[in-house]
Amino acid sequence: MPRAISQRAARPQLIRAMNERLLLEQVRDDGPFSRAELARISGLSKPTVALALANLEHDGLVRVAGQRTGVRGPAAVLYEIRPEAGYVLGLDIGREFVRGALADLSGAVRAKASQKAHATTTQGRLAELALLGDALTASAGLTRARVTQTVIGSPGVYDPQRGALSMAHNLPGWEKPIVLTELRRLFGRATVVENDVDAAALAERDHGHGRGVETFAFVSVGTGVGMGLVIDGKLHRGVHGAAGEISYLPLSDGDVDTAEARRRGTFEVAASASAVVRAAKRAGMRGSLSARRIFVDAFQGDPVAQSIVRQEAVLIAKALTSIIAVVDPELIVLGGGVGRAPGFAAEVGTALGMLAPVVPEVRVSALGDDAVVDGCLAAGMERAWRRVLERS
Repeated sequence: MPRAISQRAARPQLIRAMNERLLLEQVRDDGPFSRAELARISGLSKPTVALALANLEHDGLVRVAGQRTGVRGPAAVLYEIRPEAGYVLGLDIGREFVRGALADLSGAVRAKASQKAHATTTQGRLAELALLGDALTASAGLTRARVTQTVIGSPGVYDPQRGALSMAHNLPGWEKPIVLTELRRLFGRATVVENDVDAAALAERDHGHGRGVETFAFVSVGTGVGMGLVIDGKLHRGVHGAAGEISYLPLSDGDVDTAEARRRGTFEVAASASAVVRAAKRAGMRGSLSARRIFVDAFQGDPVAQSIVRQEAVLIAKALTSIIAVVDPELIVLGGGVGRAPGFAAEVGTALGMLAPVVPEVRVSALGDDAVVDGCLAAGMERAWRRVLERS
């Protein structure tokens, strides 16, 4: 008998919680709404909706957004998600820069920062990332404890057997197990590490050229080479999380250092920014060379630089042709320092026309250097929302 009484007592409590979650999700997805509108949409009675909204407002999850006027009858009070109910911290750890942003649960960015990376050791990089996180939360008037979800964009993929990142060769020491342990200690156990190029692909899907495109590839060419693949609107990670690691494609424009190819991947050794500089030196270009300078010279008409850029475009087009033959994407978005270089997308499109069975649209990412951070915020927002629902 006591057990039956307990079950009867628990049932109304469970129903109330389910009603509150239902209304919370509807307000979040399509709000703001009035109580009458929520009753009509949800099928719940007006008193049930009023009680649920009162509880949610008391718990700090919704707030009054204003009133709807200009309709027959008294003005209706509108409810929306309370932005301060949760916060997402997105961080991008790169070889040359560390970047980050803090957003509230409505998606509004409260703070954003970028700074040159000076550290060369693992502990130094961790310290720089922690300082950036502290600066962002302080700028928004928060402590790190108020952050609901942290997502860190990083080279590499998670290796469950080692409990560490793998394929993060561009950050020496970053593949040690201590890195993930320290990140969780610094930012909390709920911290998630997302592959940086996958994060940029998520940003492109939500905020860039990928909006409304079901299947596209985001290809980053710069210090490293990588791809984020969105299929049917969802990021495709693969069984081992290695989908998009195109740096390991066996493609090159000639002989490559075997040891370096094993470490970084043949295609990355042949096609990254450092390879462009090596090609320029072989072609006789002198002075302080960088991939940026070579592309600027090509854009200004230097025939030697133009030849190097064409060679790079053909090599990238060969990799893209492999992707097209397997996935047949609607769109290819180029990112990274080389991928976004002036005129490079047009060169790649021309080369694709001679190689690929079909040629998708090729566009340059409009998101710039903040693409990884924006993707981390996008990935973190869903996780933060789930944590807020669990708390409620």
